Amino acid sequence: MLLNFNEADEKYFWLTVNDNVMGGVSKGRIELLQSQMLLFRGYLSLDHNGGFVSVRRQLTHAALAGYNGLMLRVKGDGRDYQLRVRTDDQYDGIAYRSVFSTYANQWITLTQPFSLFRASFRGRILPTAPVLDPAQIRQLGFLLADKKQGFFHLEVAWIQSY
Repeated sequence: MLLNFNEADEKYFWLTVNDNVMGGVSKGRIELLQSQMLLFRGYLSLDHNGGFVSVRRQLTHAALAGYNGLMLRVKGDGRDYQLRVRTDDQYDGIAYRSVFSTYANQWITLTQPFSLFRASFRGRILPTAPVLDPAQIRQLGFLLADKKQGFFHLEVAWIQSY
């Protein structure tokens, strides 16, 4: 088990990065629910050339070395989200992303192989970037940038490596 959200201080490990870093006005945040779930929620706005909300947390160095991917249990709102990892501790830079679909108010278990993660920078795929090395993953997070203005919510029960 990589993350199961049963520690009250888990919320302090997460960093929110929304489009306000470039003038947008979207609002995204995380909460830890009493049911020991992570809740990523807020409002995605397209105003002022905005359109993304994200949360992320650092991981222990080499926590995913030797693993093939991530499994997660989520309940969403019918929108498409990105599961994102980074191979450094930087605030900005290359992220590796895997897009997944949710179904409104339905729990699903997803398997996200590292081989399907694609390198991107500020929304653009980088076809010449190095292949993702799980041993180098230092950050993990979620991003919503589906160009659909409105409220969103994504509950996460757990994340594990396989």
